[in-house]
Amino acid sequence: MVAEGQQGRIPVVLPGEERGPLRKILGRLAIALALIAFVAVVTYAGRDGYLDPEDGQISLLDAFYYSTVSITTTGYGDIRPVSDGARLATTILVTPARVLFLILLVGTTLEILAERSREAYRLARWRRRLKDHTIVCGYGAKGRSAVRTLLDKGAGADEIVVIEPNAEARTRATADGLAVVADSAATQAALLEAGIRDASALIVAADRDDTAVLIALTARELNAEATIVASVREEENVHLLHQSGADAAITSSGAAGRLLGLSTQTPQVTEVMEDLLTVGEGLDLAEREVGEAEAGPVPRHAHQAIMVAIVRDGEVIRFDDDRAAELRPGDRVLELFSHRT
Repeated sequence: MVAEGQQGRIPVVLPGEERGPLRKILGRLAIALALIAFVAVVTYAGRDGYLDPEDGQISLLDAFYYSTVSITTTGYGDIRPVSDGARLATTILVTPARVLFLILLVGTTLEILAERSREAYRLARWRRRLKDHTIVCGYGAKGRSAVRTLLDKGAGADEIVVIEPNAEARTRATADGLAVVADSAATQAALLEAGIRDASALIVAADRDDTAVLIALTARELNAEATIVASVREEENVHLLHQSGADAAITSSGAAGRLLGLSTQTPQVTEVMEDLLTVGEGLDLAEREVGEAEAGPVPRHAHQAIMVAIVRDGEVIRFDDDRAAELRPGDRVLELFSHRT
């Protein structure tokens, strides 16, 4: 078992995070160098108004030297403005550049010192709000499709946490507004970091069947109540997923093969299947709870939607079952409806 105190060792990438400290430093360093170059240009342009006791002339190198020691407030005093024009340029151009340089220096130092505390605060606030969320293990093609469906069904991006070890996939997830745990979902530590104990659902979209089984087994051990659905490539591994605690198992290769086979004989059937898999348009499936007023025999035309099945005491009863002829309080009805109605 991995102790919960060890969770902080796994990186968590939150959406909308600012640039890293190194990029910030490089950006501000570029601004500082630009300020030095600006002062050097001003100095060289008005070189006749500056005095160099060594040779009496101001070269381009002398201008950069003066700019460096002046803007960093070192100020050796060997090169100095002597004409009124040069002193005016120093007053209205060089001095503001010097002040801005100091602000950049102090601001960067303070920001870097506060960076760790700010990120720790963001993570702590994120963890406090993490409850009844959905964890998606893997952000490949299957994981992204699952997330899109959740969002289309009304879930918020802050209600979804992705566990993904691949850096490129993590970048896509954060760009989609999702929080990401940067590790393999097959480890207890990663699941704990994603808040598995407070999660309401877990979607396993791993690339390997053995990994999917291990994730489901580990997640079920950590949360006995969460709904766990997983995808496997081979049908022979479905029973392993169910034995590992998964509530539902989707055979990706088998389902794709059946659709391919249907397409050769009845392409219209696959068109309807694709319609059902597209959320928010055309035909769709929905689940709702039966109210007290609906209890009793099912009217033939009670709703515009078509009843497909009833979920009663955890059992799915199809519409052609005699028990589906009557609704009971607490039943949940699976209905087929059209978005055009």
